Amino acid sequence: MEPATVLSISVFAIVIAITGLSVYTSFGPPSKELSDPFEDHED
Repeated sequence: MEPATVLSISVFAIVIAITGLSVYTSFGPPSKELSDPFEDHED
């Protein structure tokens, strides 16, 4: 394989992994521990 192809696939895999982790953290079980800053500072 050419180095450019390997680099492209690697970058694509990293972006997909970060996106998956972000979605899991936002909507999965860890989201129960997140706080809403707008609810914390009611006026």
